[in-house]
Amino acid sequence: MLKLVIGNKNYSSWSMRPWVLLRGAGIPFEETQLWFDDAGRIAEARRYSPAGQVPVLLVDDAPVWDSLAICETVAELFPEKQLWPADARARQVARSICAEMHAGFRKLRGAMPMNIRASLPGKGMNADVQQDIDRIVAIWQSCRERFGQDGAMLFGRFTVADACYAPVVMRFMTHAVALPPAAQAYADAVRALPAVREWMAAARSETAFVAADEPYASR
Repeated sequence: MLKLVIGNKNYSSWSMRPWVLLRGAGIPFEETQLWFDDAGRIAEARRYSPAGQVPVLLVDDAPVWDSLAICETVAELFPEKQLWPADARARQVARSICAEMHAGFRKLRGAMPMNIRASLPGKGMNADVQQDIDRIVAIWQSCRERFGQDGAMLFGRFTVADACYAPVVMRFMTHAVALPPAAQAYADAVRALPAVREWMAAARSETAFVAADEPYASR
């Protein structure tokens, strides 16, 4: 049995990735939701993970922590779901762009925190953030052109890569980031995924206010 421990759906981009992957792939799991304090921390997370952070996937009660490690584990546990591209070169690119998302784009993350229920057009935009946006757009366009012929996702069908970039789509939506047509079409396709729509609906129903993730608002 799988149990996924997550944070606030409105704010936790790290939690969103494995949740969307599991739900999008139709893999059953039990959800445990914890809540951030004003500083964006969850003291209770140490009950589930030695890192003391969410998300955490419990596989028969054994923890797997960090969103990318969780996605890799899920793909390994359910090979029939084909959560990485079948083609070797496409798979290499998919792993590379997921790792780049996991480790990079710090200016975008800092200036445009994920906040699904908010509408903050233009907030957080600067030259460094635009550079991150341009790189993400280039990734999306390249993957769609090279590997996306068989569907609307980065590699055609839904993969780990789409789950990893779903929170960026949320950021672009909240901050009304202008995208070229091909990138906008991909963002629209991600928002239309049933798993993403379900996450967004739950996020918009939350009322908790986390100051660390609300640089442009007050209580």
